[in-house]
Amino acid sequence: MLSPRSVNVKSFRFIVFTTLVIFCVMLGLKLMVNLPEPSIYTVSDESKAVSSQSRQLRAQIGRLRLLLAKNGIANPYENLESLPTIYAITPTHTRPLQKAELTRISQTFLLVPNFHWIIVEDSETKTPLVTNLLAQSGLMYTHLNAETPKEWKLLLDDPQWKKPRGVKQRNAALQWLRNHADPRKPAVVFFADDDNTYSLELFEEMRTTKKVSVWPVGLVGSVRFERPILDEHGKVANWSTGWRPERPFAIDMAGFAINLKLLLDNPQAEFSFDAPRGYQESTILAAVVTKDELEPKASKCTKVYVWHTRTENPKLNDLKGKVPGMIVDWTVEV
Repeated sequence: MLSPRSVNVKSFRFIVFTTLVIFCVMLGLKLMVNLPEPSIYTVSDESKAVSSQSRQLRAQIGRLRLLLAKNGIANPYENLESLPTIYAITPTHTRPLQKAELTRISQTFLLVPNFHWIIVEDSETKTPLVTNLLAQSGLMYTHLNAETPKEWKLLLDDPQWKKPRGVKQRNAALQWLRNHADPRKPAVVFFADDDNTYSLELFEEMRTTKKVSVWPVGLVGSVRFERPILDEHGKVANWSTGWRPERPFAIDMAGFAINLKLLLDNPQAEFSFDAPRGYQESTILAAVVTKDELEPKASKCTKVYVWHTRTENPKLNDLKGKVPGMIVDWTVEV
């Protein structure tokens, strides 16, 4: 027999959930009522108005998902059978910027339906910071850890290109998918580093990937953007890149998505510490696809929906005792 306390908790959760659903429905009806009159606006104006309303609805859905997560209530609309799932693989490591970076991208991911975040820590154990962030994110997620061997770890002052990063973590995520993903359900795999910036349009573009889809990436390779160059038939013919265009797939890690079935059918497809500098992308793509089979997205690779922003590491003088009177409180998570 249930205790009165258990009944009260269940009743409270039901009331919270019902209230939130009613609120979202009322908001949707209000926005529908306020749609612009066709006779007043041009097609372009109407498109902008609908786009604005769509963003508002997405924001409310994201807020609803967060509130459901905080109250321990499962989201009944988490999985839409009609949409392929997007598995986003994110390697991450402990650093001052880690929580800020993960918070930023998680709140973008929150607005993407049928999204499963696989986050892999470069550490011996899972850290409380990432564990707590994921638990409160409102996202469907898998939390893994895989430590990079010491000989392959970057030192504090090493340039980021000196050694391959994320190899062990991405491979751990691929192994998890091969062990746990349902091969009967359509899905796409995307490598979402935590120092990038993502537009919501990117995820809708990649969701229809049949084999491997590609698109431009902004602010990468010391140029404004890199992209595949298409021939007159709309096929990838070459690469516009700031570094080594002779690579088999001269593309950034954020510039492609792979259909899950290809990765399940090709268990040898993975990243390698032995790959030459800049060849991690070519290593895995060559194992599952040819250049002729690539699927250009983002309006034939003319639009940028992802940026390699790489937030600058902050100079924290308080940790070095250079701020007089400043007390370092290690109990505050930043």
